[in-house]
Amino acid sequence: MMQLLARLRPRDTAERLFMGFVLLLVVGGAISLGLKSPLGLAPALAAIGVGVLLVDWRWTYYTLLCTLAFSREIPLPGGLSLDVPSEPMMLVLLGCLGVAVLTGRSGLTTKQLTHPLVIILLLMLLWSTVSMLFSVDTTKSVKYLLAKTWYIGPFLLVTLMLVRTPTDVWRIAACHTASACATVIYAAPRHATKGFSFADINWALQPFYINHVIYATVLAMMLPYAWYAARSTQGIWRWLWRIAVGVMVFGLLTSYTRASIMSIPIAAMYYLVLRWRYTRVALIATLLTVSAGVLYFVQQNNFMLYAPDYEKTIFNGDDFGKHIAATYNLQDLSGMERVYRWVAAARMVSDKPITGSGPATFYPEYKRYTLKSFRTFVSDNPERSTTHNYFLLQLAEQGVPGCLLFVALLSATLLLAEHLYHRAVNRPEIRQVILAASLSLIVIVFHLTLNELIEVDKIGSFFFIGLAVLMKCQEWLANGMGTNATKPE
Repeated sequence: MMQLLARLRPRDTAERLFMGFVLLLVVGGAISLGLKSPLGLAPALAAIGVGVLLVDWRWTYYTLLCTLAFSREIPLPGGLSLDVPSEPMMLVLLGCLGVAVLTGRSGLTTKQLTHPLVIILLLMLLWSTVSMLFSVDTTKSVKYLLAKTWYIGPFLLVTLMLVRTPTDVWRIAACHTASACATVIYAAPRHATKGFSFADINWALQPFYINHVIYATVLAMMLPYAWYAARSTQGIWRWLWRIAVGVMVFGLLTSYTRASIMSIPIAAMYYLVLRWRYTRVALIATLLTVSAGVLYFVQQNNFMLYAPDYEKTIFNGDDFGKHIAATYNLQDLSGMERVYRWVAAARMVSDKPITGSGPATFYPEYKRYTLKSFRTFVSDNPERSTTHNYFLLQLAEQGVPGCLLFVALLSATLLLAEHLYHRAVNRPEIRQVILAASLSLIVIVFHLTLNELIEVDKIGSFFFIGLAVLMKCQEWLANGMGTNATKPE
């Protein structure tokens, strides 16, 4: 017996770790059986996670991307929420990033950390901190700031660390695309049982998406990556990317999401703007159009002319065609509810134009600024949604400086994209990446005019990844990567 125990005794560190894990697993399994709950296995799973981090924590990054489409929002005390498993994994990656930076193994260069896009993001964080000091709800504003750091850290800085070649970009895109396609394959049969009706799309997406808008936005923003990946790869991978394009187009069309369907031709139009070097003209024209619109609606309270008829503002949940017609006639419920909140947001801006009400405080603060003339059947807002326009949200919560910084970030990004596109004329493998990232960002930006999606993990992730990808393309072009490339597209 003593000889048997001696043989079982661990001889080195590796065996001690293995025996410790087995003991942890057995004890945890016994506890789980006794409590009839999987929580007893949590320590063993945590041990596996720590082991993975110690060996190669890049797998955590790719695992995060693969699970984004399946993450769910869990409510927390105090009116807060947490996206699981995405946000806990973001925190882990943020910790790994911190360790890598402190040990000098991050690989991040001074040039990357002082890039204009990074500087603008830091200024945005700084202004959010200032706005937080004047917030009507400091707890929500602090959570917003923390969430921004674990979005920017993993999706911008870690992406800069891990992406080495254009192939890495397609690998990153493949993770989110595959999981998004999986949700389409899951939702389509459920939706089919209801005859693909407009009214049942949100039910078909449960439990992975809160609503069809987020679902459709994910599909729309990943289409440019899938399209250009199919053109940049060969063999079985090209066919898989083409299948992914087909699956996502099907999911997009059966989502009945007007903005997402429109975003694809908008992205195609932006491609022409990019190619013909009209980005500056487009930005100036947009600025002038928005300014003229604001002046018109403010002058003599012209916005009151567009107050909806409470009785005629309806939701055509059973007929998508009637839904489109109601939108055109300004009788669509969701569209007019947006106007209701936009008016409230504008009044919030006039009240606190510099600091705003504070990050993440629009709800329920906006209810003090609403006008009954614009009220609709869903104005009680039980889902606690906000402005349905990210630019107005920035104005209302962080004042004019916060909004201007965000506009500066978008403008700098689009100008950089145009510059890189033409610089990569003889480097097609880099140009394909530039187009994928740029068109995906345009899809996201277009959605921001009707929704606030940067803080949604499934979408905000690829907003920051897109910025990182363009920064890496700039590095590759500066370093002469791909000079022996074949004929461009």
